[in-house]
Amino acid sequence: MYGNIDRIEASATESTESTEDTEDTGDTEEAAARQAEFDRLIAQDQRIEPRDWMPEGYRKTLIRQIAQHAHSEIIGMQPEGNWITRAPSLRRKAILIAKVQDEAGHGLYLYSAAETLGVDREDLLDQLHTGRQKYSSIFNYPTLSWADMGAIGWLVDGAAIMNQVPLCRCSYGPYGRAMVRVCKEESFHQRQGFEILHTLSHGSPAQHEMAQDAVNRFWWPSLMMFGPPDESSAHTVQSAAWGIKRFSNDELRQRFVDMCVDQARILGLRLPDPDLTWNEQRQHYDFGPIDWSELNRVIRGDGPCNADRMARRVGAHTDGAWVREAASAYAAKHADRSVVAA
Repeated sequence: MYGNIDRIEASATESTESTEDTEDTGDTEEAAARQAEFDRLIAQDQRIEPRDWMPEGYRKTLIRQIAQHAHSEIIGMQPEGNWITRAPSLRRKAILIAKVQDEAGHGLYLYSAAETLGVDREDLLDQLHTGRQKYSSIFNYPTLSWADMGAIGWLVDGAAIMNQVPLCRCSYGPYGRAMVRVCKEESFHQRQGFEILHTLSHGSPAQHEMAQDAVNRFWWPSLMMFGPPDESSAHTVQSAAWGIKRFSNDELRQRFVDMCVDQARILGLRLPDPDLTWNEQRQHYDFGPIDWSELNRVIRGDGPCNADRMARRVGAHTDGAWVREAASAYAAKHADRSVVAA
């Protein structure tokens, strides 16, 4: 079953057969019937599937969000891949390799989900390489020590999980289903990062200092991962109305802060926010102001690693052209043999 198209087409057919108005009127009624069916599915919290009719705005919003998510997974391989050859043990190296491979797989799932909306993967990659589409700002920060692998796992992947678990209930079926597996694997990544930091923070004074420094550098960028404050978010209201987004940026950010405070105590590390205090009335932690000018600067391309990340991505894509060409040639040859055999 590829969606709800049969019900939509039946409704549209009945409408067309019962009207004696002009062709333009019939088209208008058919469009209204399709919109009504879409609205009904959203209102009943059901899934929209690739063959279902959907408003163009809904489709474009999904393409933008899924593409940015896919780009982030692929670019996100770079900061951690940088430490594969410098991991402190064979065990750590094997785990980190597995994690980077997971991120590549996540990107593939998400590009495939985007393609169900009628876009071409090569076009999405071209938009990334030319700066017309973005990826998460968090990956434009450098990884200066092994402890950064722990901070990325605990904070960055932790923020990603907080963002992505609600997406498992996204109204668009392929995106929601892809997120189920992604979130399971991200949960492993977060535990791996927590374990790295726990080991370091309970090691030598130098190791503890290294872990604290990593948390100091990644804490605020991790809070920025949830996007701008609700009053400045251009997409939150409409995405929520369409069932793409389940919680606002500020709601998810608050949940993340509340979760991290207790975990930081277990780690024996301090979150770098002097304003972080428990608010008895709100039953949440209050936290200090976020420097949104930094987020805007990084998004514009002026982060510490923007140029390097994109240069490596474009270079890898160019260097891998022969692999894609060989795979395409093999697939075409196999298809020709299948036709002859038939």
